[in-house]
Amino acid sequence: MTHITKPKFHHPALALNSLGLTRRDYEGVISTLCAGCGHDSVSAAIVEACFELDIEAHRVAKVSGIGCSSKTTNYFLNRSHGFNSVHGRMPSVATGANLANRNLVYVGVSGDGDTASIGLGQFCHAIRRRLNMLYLVENNGTYGLTKGQASATNDKQSKNRKGLGTPFESIDLAALAVELGAGFVARSFSGDKAQLVPLVKAAMSYRGFALIDVISPCVTFNNHPTSTKSYDYVREHNAALDRVDFVPVRETISVDYEPGSVVDVTLHDGAVMKLHKLAEDYDPSDRGAVLSALNRHREAGEVATGLLYLDADETDLHGLIDTVPAPLNSLQDADLCPGNAALEEINARHS
Repeated sequence: MTHITKPKFHHPALALNSLGLTRRDYEGVISTLCAGCGHDSVSAAIVEACFELDIEAHRVAKVSGIGCSSKTTNYFLNRSHGFNSVHGRMPSVATGANLANRNLVYVGVSGDGDTASIGLGQFCHAIRRRLNMLYLVENNGTYGLTKGQASATNDKQSKNRKGLGTPFESIDLAALAVELGAGFVARSFSGDKAQLVPLVKAAMSYRGFALIDVISPCVTFNNHPTSTKSYDYVREHNAALDRVDFVPVRETISVDYEPGSVVDVTLHDGAVMKLHKLAEDYDPSDRGAVLSALNRHREAGEVATGLLYLDADETDLHGLIDTVPAPLNSLQDADLCPGNAALEEINARHS
């Protein structure tokens, strides 16, 4: 059996970020997905985003469940922490890890089956708890590991490669996330690197729950003319609501745009997102308008992409439950057992 690995040496002329790392330092092992799978493009976007953000790989915890999508965490950031959980249970693992160590950057990669079917309840409660993480769904509308059955996100008008449709309405994960109170909701296309990379950078810098629903075609089972998750369909029906660029606060911001064409949103860590508005009436901070726009584009057979919703005043799980600033896994016995005097003071307040 032939075992293929990536070469360990780097070309000396590769570009470096401020940490002295190349893009190669953010890669993983060679992908075993089907050639042309959209998921590999998503992995490449994450690699590019982390390189541009100058993120130290050991500060990232990547988590996943089961499915083709959940394999992709092996294809980026091979120097990061990682946990591959059981089917649909990734949010629980991410919640426990985040509670133990709030100082890590959490990246969860899931699929439409792992999220919208067996993991739907976990997905909803991760949003409800405002878990500070990037939750990225590689959405292809099909179960690739079990030979192409329609998933819960497959549109009713979308047929499989044998011409069979589904009698059930699809679940719109982006609209559901907005309804449940997610502070950052975006949708993109795996074949649109110019849009996806800035969205990943912004989501990883956001404090709170950030969802990116990425339409990522399955080239084996769901990339035919009658599929609404195919490369051709999304390219022809992509309704980009905005053009997004992300500029970290440490860099000089220099813009020259027409009045009224840019919305500036300052995130909690001081980073600035530039939202280049293409539609005059679209406001990503108006939840009701966002849901109306998503429904309108969906009824028109269009795939709305871009930054769909943003709450700049969001807090995260630690802010909601008022945990101590230090990661819980760093607390020592003296911190956890302050002594009788502190216990007596607590009891006195409740007497």
